[in-house]
Amino acid sequence: MAAKQTATSQNWDASTSVVSRIQHALPEMSAAMAKIARFLLEHPRTPLQYSIVELADETGTSAATVTRFCRMLGFAGYVPFRVAVASDVGRDSAAAWQSDIGGEFRPEDSPQTVLSTLISAHTRSLQQTASQLDLELLELVARRISGCRHFDIYGVGGSALMAKELEARLYRIGINCHHWGELHAGLTSAAVQDADCVALAISNTGRTESTIQMLQQARAAGALTIALTNNPSSPAAAAADLTITTSAFGRFLQPDDLAAKHVQLLVIDLLYLLIAQQNYSRATSTLAATALAVSPHRRAPRAVHRPPAAERRTVGVDHPTRAQPDHRAG
Repeated sequence: MAAKQTATSQNWDASTSVVSRIQHALPEMSAAMAKIARFLLEHPRTPLQYSIVELADETGTSAATVTRFCRMLGFAGYVPFRVAVASDVGRDSAAAWQSDIGGEFRPEDSPQTVLSTLISAHTRSLQQTASQLDLELLELVARRISGCRHFDIYGVGGSALMAKELEARLYRIGINCHHWGELHAGLTSAAVQDADCVALAISNTGRTESTIQMLQQARAAGALTIALTNNPSSPAAAAADLTITTSAFGRFLQPDDLAAKHVQLLVIDLLYLLIAQQNYSRATSTLAATALAVSPHRRAPRAVHRPPAAERRTVGVDHPTRAQPDHRAG
């Protein structure tokens, strides 16, 4: 067994994680070392808090067994083993940051740096999207939606928020529409569309399977299908008759950044206004009716009363937010 353990320890690559080493060596370990291995697979960060004696006590083994365990994994002892665990934790944290936050933002950045970077990302995305929009295509889409029997909007996850926002706006100007974020309900609606209907799929990546399936079903039923996506070569674009392409600057927040939402909102807002233009009379009358319906539930604005300058109290030095009493005679 000892010879086998030594041979195993000589085959490790320096980049191999501690967990991978443990998983690979576990079948060759003695019963005592296997207890340490199984404990560390469940609690991989324990060596960062435990001394060698504490780890031995926790696993019902001895310090000598822990040392042999470390050597079997290619480490000279417990101290370099702990360093390797710390390095793995650091790599995992950095990878998670890069994947979920993005390489343009660092943990030590000041709030002003973060704000400036965000403004740059969002502004660039909006400018790029505006420069590449096909306005003739958008005008055609607006005409078809304005005159259609029903308008379906598909979006899952973050895109569901965009779909719901578009539905709320269009319904107020008289468009018969509904948004769907759940596959079965969306497929049911898509199946009863026809040539007098329009269906729009919203997906930044264009690879959301549920959204693609709903759009495909609507297209098979005869509806005019449109994809709103950042990826014109995506499966969602391939499933659509028409594609509206946005441009979200990809080096910033990942994987679902707000810059992508802002360019989607830009297109949604533009589409809403173009549709409203198609039937100005209907849009204005329905907007007035809906505004009247909710007006009793809104508080009326109140004018702020400011007394004449002669009646205003001077602000005390000791209590700058509290007016001081006026002790002047008369």
